[in-house]
Amino acid sequence: MNVVGLIGWIGGWAALLGISTYTPNWVVWIFMPYFVYGPYRAYIQVRYFPAALRMRRILRTYPWQVLRNVPSGLTKHPDVTGRQYGWFEIQNPAHPEQRLPLVFPQHLRTEWWSRRIAPRARPELKAQIEVVWFVGDPRFIGLIAAPTPNGEAPRRMHVLQQQMGAEDGRSFADWGATPEDIERGRRVGIHPAQP
Repeated sequence: MNVVGLIGWIGGWAALLGISTYTPNWVVWIFMPYFVYGPYRAYIQVRYFPAALRMRRILRTYPWQVLRNVPSGLTKHPDVTGRQYGWFEIQNPAHPEQRLPLVFPQHLRTEWWSRRIAPRARPELKAQIEVVWFVGDPRFIGLIAAPTPNGEAPRRMHVLQQQMGAEDGRSFADWGATPEDIERGRRVGIHPAQP
């Protein structure tokens, strides 16, 4: 869809430019909002390509899981370093009693999620993420998605990253990551991924 969006914004801009050259001058003013907004949207589409490619690698490496009542929030998570725009705590596959926070590392395309994980979100919005789809390994990276209205497929996918600080001596081995787990993390682009 990202490629279709990019082609649509650029193609629409070029088509309207062609139309405006063969019409009276006042028609250009009608198309002016699109002439200004179109390049911005094309830029946003181009900027989204790295995240889309990372999503594809995650989907090829890990299986989907359907999770219920996953803790989440918009406040700064105490265990996370760096920038964060919301977080979900996902169960560690090696230690089921432990939950690891994964964060939205960029603000790009998080507004839908932010409205639902906000502390003052309306109950009907919070209900849309009571069940979430997750693919990935919370020790490294993951992809979160909301279910479709019938609950049969994921939608609104977004990459979440592990950003817990290593300054206190934590390592992937402390979270139960095996060399095979670390190698799978490398396949989705986690570097350096060493125990």
